[in-house]
Amino acid sequence: MVCHKCGQMVPAVAKFCTRCGAAVSADPSGQERSAGERHKKSSRHEGSGVFDWINQAAERIRTSWENVTEGIEVQDLWTQFRTEARASYGFYSKDVDQDWVEGEPRFKRRIRIWRLFFWAILMKLSPSRRVLLLIALALLLLALIGVLPLGWPLTISALFLLLILELADRVTMKRDLEIAREIQGWLVPKEAPKVAGLDIAFATRPQNTVAGDYYDAFLRPGANGAALGGAGGSATPHDRLLLIVADVAGKSVPAALLMATFQASLRSLAAAPLSFYDLVSRLNGYACAHSLGGLRFTTAFFAELDPATRGLIYINAGHNPPILRREAGEVERLEAGGLPLGIKPDARYDSGAMTLRAGDLLAVFTDGVVEAENKNGEEYGEPRLLELLSASPQGTVQEQLNRLMASVNTFAGSARQHDDITCLLLRNQETWEDTSGKEPSLSMR
Repeated sequence: MVCHKCGQMVPAVAKFCTRCGAAVSADPSGQERSAGERHKKSSRHEGSGVFDWINQAAERIRTSWENVTEGIEVQDLWTQFRTEARASYGFYSKDVDQDWVEGEPRFKRRIRIWRLFFWAILMKLSPSRRVLLLIALALLLLALIGVLPLGWPLTISALFLLLILELADRVTMKRDLEIAREIQGWLVPKEAPKVAGLDIAFATRPQNTVAGDYYDAFLRPGANGAALGGAGGSATPHDRLLLIVADVAGKSVPAALLMATFQASLRSLAAAPLSFYDLVSRLNGYACAHSLGGLRFTTAFFAELDPATRGLIYINAGHNPPILRREAGEVERLEAGGLPLGIKPDARYDSGAMTLRAGDLLAVFTDGVVEAENKNGEEYGEPRLLELLSASPQGTVQEQLNRLMASVNTFAGSARQHDDITCLLLRNQETWEDTSGKEPSLSMR
């Protein structure tokens, strides 16, 4: 047997080499296998460490990507980018008078349009930021022609600084708008009042962070002067259910501010012992005093329902005529009324009256529903709305409203929403039974 360390021949029964004292083995390949196994284990350990590092890096990248994209799919991100790019182009192009370059040669006309477009963007910045942008563009030009080798990093730094300044303004404004949206959410009901035999649902989606649409449903005092009921309250035999859907002219913050004043005046007047007609008339007087000469008018639909008799009276102040779908399938439009609020102080309003029967469905909506556009500029339209409402009711009114809003979303697709969308649905599930031999009271006074 040979010592594997020094090569000395040793007896077969020996356990140690007589020259170097190293341990010897009867199986010379055992040591080789042991060394090979140690090498394989070391390689596997090193390979496992590399794979662990790769997995950790991939997980960090995935987490960072989800934080950046907020979990939105790539296709949806591209759709969102196209929508925002199209909306931004429309925003800036409003300041470009293309009629001014009519008749010019095509190449010259395009140069002038781009120049006007650039000027429109530049004038949206503050004076100091306009100067910063012009300096950045000048540095870029010098870098392109090779006059200023450091032009590229200086240009990137200037543009990055401009981006930081604009983002700071945007974040500050967004935070303020989010607070305004939260406050605006307090002005509309979270849930409908509980009235036996009535199923009520409402939904709204602003074009921007805040909206000029308004909806409400609450119980107001009846003949006995009962306390004003809030959202989620229960009706007494003498209470009346007041339904309102309104749309202030304009969008975003100005319309939202007027909507807030409209809500405050409505709630104050509804708590007073006023007739339904006087309530609408006084609201019109208030709107005229704050409409900037009729420029900030409000379209609105008012309805008052007697829960005991299912008698309903309404006034349509220039609003989209609501749709009343009878259980038998007939469709009625609620058009009686007059001018929008805020145009004429002494405007007179007609009124309509009817009795709801079991299964009747009332849909009150703003023009943002029927005027929702897809990317081809086509409107959702009332025919689609009528078709959806005319279908056999399935489930609750809330489920039907969800289907309606989903239908509008599907139709619009990637097109940017250009108006606030609000809808209120009410379904009567009970029939008023006449035990007195008299007609239900629908008095306006």
